[in-house]
Amino acid sequence: MFSKEESRQIRQQFWTSFGKSFPRKWILYDTKIKGFSFKFHFDTKSALVALDLEDDLENRITYWEKLQALKSILQNEYLPEAIFEEEYFLDNGKEISRIYIPLTQKVSIHNKNTWQEVMVFFNTNMSLFEAFFEEYKEVIK
Repeated sequence: MFSKEESRQIRQQFWTSFGKSFPRKWILYDTKIKGFSFKFHFDTKSALVALDLEDDLENRITYWEKLQALKSILQNEYLPEAIFEEEYFLDNGKEISRIYIPLTQKVSIHNKNTWQEVMVFFNTNMSLFEAFFEEYKEVIK
């Protein structure tokens, strides 16, 4: 078991190491679409990459419908494992819409032996997510 401070330091080490191993500028929040962002998630139980829609319900519905129309393209040409969840609840109880790709292997940010696998997973899948977005952002906007 790690103290909060030890856990914070381990998390910081992971993200620093990831940045050094795969140095590039990710789109993440810089999509130019309000409430539309890409995210990396890695905790003590799982890892995933996601596209989150967090704006008001009206805008979420608008963008969700556009993404649904592109679902077959995303899954056939980029990310066959992508999971679409129109109603996804974050740990804090907030409801968002999310498209995500989970890493199916058991991993933990506290286990440095799983870091390389997660870094490669992040780089591969987020690169494909961003390529899809770049190709279809005019349709999405």
